[in-house]
Amino acid sequence: MVIGLIGENCSGKSTLAEKMKDTFGAEIVTGKDYLRMAKSEDEAKRLFQEKLKAAVNGDHMIYVISEPDHLALLPEGAIRILVSADLDTIKDRFRARMHGVLPAPVERMLEKKHGMFDNGIYDYRFDGVSGNAGPLCEQLMSGCADSK
Repeated sequence: MVIGLIGENCSGKSTLAEKMKDTFGAEIVTGKDYLRMAKSEDEAKRLFQEKLKAAVNGDHMIYVISEPDHLALLPEGAIRILVSADLDTIKDRFRARMHGVLPAPVERMLEKKHGMFDNGIYDYRFDGVSGNAGPLCEQLMSGCADSK
């Protein structure tokens, strides 16, 4: 099973990915981590896409996506989950990452990007602020068992 966790920075994707990993032992790949698979970017991308495609009906993989161009790497059959948070929460989380300071250019960037994934087609939508990962993980595991 391949799960794409899709959303803006600081929306809760990594937290959800860790809970999923704890639930069903999935490998987590974030952003461009796949570049470690080969010396050239093109080769790494090709190898990563092959690995994702093979995992659709095999090992559990979670791909954490915060850039729209990475959506194209998800293979057919991947489960797409939008993880969202309100803009104030995203700013607060980003500020915490930056040791309490949110520079104006970063704040403007967050404002500009807010909602950039909202109009996509998703299998699930998860509230990265108050959502409970337990029921979502149960649904995913149940669907995985049903498909085998």
